[in-house]
Amino acid sequence: MKEDELETMRKSFDTVKNRFNSLKESPSTKRLISKGREIKKYSIEHNEELFNQVCESFKRNGIDFEFATDTQDALKIISDLLLEYDCNTVAKAKSNTLGEINLKKHLSHSIDVVETDLGDRILQLKKTDNKPVHPTGPASHLNVSNIADIVNESLDVDVSPVPREIMETVREDVLNRLKNANVGISGANAIASEEGSIVMVHNEGNISLVSLMDLHIIVAGIDKIVPTLEDAISIVKLETIFATGNYVTSYINIISGPSKTADIEKKLLKNMYGAEKVVVILLDNGRSHAIEECLYCIGCGNCVVHCPVYNAVGNEFGFNNYLGGRGVAMSKFIEDDETCFDSGLYMCTLCGLCTLNCPVSIPTNEIIENMRKLSADVGFYPKAHGLIKDNVSNNGSPYHE
Repeated sequence: MKEDELETMRKSFDTVKNRFNSLKESPSTKRLISKGREIKKYSIEHNEELFNQVCESFKRNGIDFEFATDTQDALKIISDLLLEYDCNTVAKAKSNTLGEINLKKHLSHSIDVVETDLGDRILQLKKTDNKPVHPTGPASHLNVSNIADIVNESLDVDVSPVPREIMETVREDVLNRLKNANVGISGANAIASEEGSIVMVHNEGNISLVSLMDLHIIVAGIDKIVPTLEDAISIVKLETIFATGNYVTSYINIISGPSKTADIEKKLLKNMYGAEKVVVILLDNGRSHAIEECLYCIGCGNCVVHCPVYNAVGNEFGFNNYLGGRGVAMSKFIEDDETCFDSGLYMCTLCGLCTLNCPVSIPTNEIIENMRKLSADVGFYPKAHGLIKDNVSNNGSPYHE
């Protein structure tokens, strides 16, 4: 990342810190922190049981569902569904899981994937170096002048570097592109196993747009499943506090089935205003083999906001949409040891600030330290470390004679 982008990112992060600091000591936040850790611990330990339960709940609610072992499985399921709906344009909501499977790249040759989140849309228009820098603020590294230049060049307009003008210009473009869209794709913040309900939070109202398409595809990791709707709401409230410094977002969408009405002689009719078909793709992609505590993550991004390394180098430290040390750790299970090494395994200073600022206390520094040992065992370590090892073996000293 460029130095000016890093500076803008740090300023954005300072804003989040200030908002968060005003809430973190409140009794309700402390209760949520304690409850959130318990919910995630129980959910991961009973994941198979909850998975089976949510599948039954989906059936009861009329939600179609698929299980995807890996990225290729998920992409094939999505491609088949888009073919079924003769889709040319997709309305997409912000989702780290969709970034994990590189959905946009997979569909780019045949389908217009329109980001409906403003930050994601700005990055999409940027085209190059468009990796997000924060889970809920993907374009936090771009200042208003940068963004105006991106919008003007990509949309062939002449918007001033004024936030509202930029927002209105991008909004108009997105809505125009979505006029012929019949499929929406999103992730999920949490899934309630007992009720078979999918919970999503947003401020812009864009997920409501996505869910009104004829087909709504939801892709979520199996680690998003929690026991009840009350648990799901607790998790998304906790995520909101740590991600934005607010108690609640503007919108919390709860989807428990396709759109329907029974207002004419109590006859059930689908597709009143919203989706006639809702399909949930539950994604494993290495999660069943991951270190348990890696799966506690609720996606707030507070770890990278406080990470000294991330604030120094930006999104070079992480894997795809999974940023910072936790992203490095997950890359081992989603991909392999080499990807883990390349994602910044040895960038981490093991300071532990991520854990101190994590709502569920993920011991990321300990996980990284253990992964370094495993990585070295299979031959992935910094070149300088290898030279020291060779010097010790050949000369009995770490120094070259």
